[in-house]
Amino acid sequence: MLIADELGAWLHLLHSPGVGREAARRLLARFLSPQAAISAPVAALRDCVDAPTALALATPPDGHAKRLAATLAWCNAAPGRSVLVLGDAAYPAPLLHSPDPPLLLYLHGDPALLASPCLAIVGSRQPSAQGRDNAHHFAKDLAGRGWTIVSGLAAGVDGAAHEGALAADGRTIAVVGTGIDRIYPPSHRALAHRIAETGLLVSELCLGTPPLAANFPQRNRIIAGLSRGTLVVEAALRSGSLITARLASEAGREVLAIPGSILAAQSAGCHALIRQGA
Repeated sequence: MLIADELGAWLHLLHSPGVGREAARRLLARFLSPQAAISAPVAALRDCVDAPTALALATPPDGHAKRLAATLAWCNAAPGRSVLVLGDAAYPAPLLHSPDPPLLLYLHGDPALLASPCLAIVGSRQPSAQGRDNAHHFAKDLAGRGWTIVSGLAAGVDGAAHEGALAADGRTIAVVGTGIDRIYPPSHRALAHRIAETGLLVSELCLGTPPLAANFPQRNRIIAGLSRGTLVVEAALRSGSLITARLASEAGREVLAIPGSILAAQSAGCHALIRQGA
């Protein structure tokens, strides 16, 4: 677990106005640590960011003290809660070698699962009964063979995949698109608690972050990046699961898809992936 000063420096860097993931990576490459970056002269910061961002880094961002206190309180409130940052020895190698690794992750559960062989199972939030059964059965069988099943805790296929892994007394990781202290959908609250007990919940988003649509595609890159492959169970042509499949392919990972009826819109995305070589 990071000490308070280190965590504070990371939160200062990542929440400063104008500092997105790319800018943060440039600053870390130049100054080697968030502490050094936020302490650097404005003139030196200008090598990496524009003038307004360099000036903003000189002082803690709005709400910094409250954010740091809330994060420390959350970590200390229950076992298995921690924060993992890029560069930590425990940072998972598959995610490190993905195109856009997150700089900070909130974890609740067993962090050792990040080093286990992972396979993502994703698909429609409104699957057919067959699609839901396929997700459950594939996850149960694969978890029983030693794979850690990674998904996004969403309704539909994601939930069925997590449930299937748990039914095999296997391992599962849920990468959420909210703050790790916010469960979405609310109907998966009990499932999230079960995952935290025997698996792992993961989020890169600040505590308290609500379910915003723009955050879920960003979440998908972590699902793909953690996993050696991504299995798409059921997906329409405009499904967010195809984003996960594309990100997996771009990261050099396997993409797999389960075919369905040629008349089912929910299988059209899977068929498109198969035509592309999945």
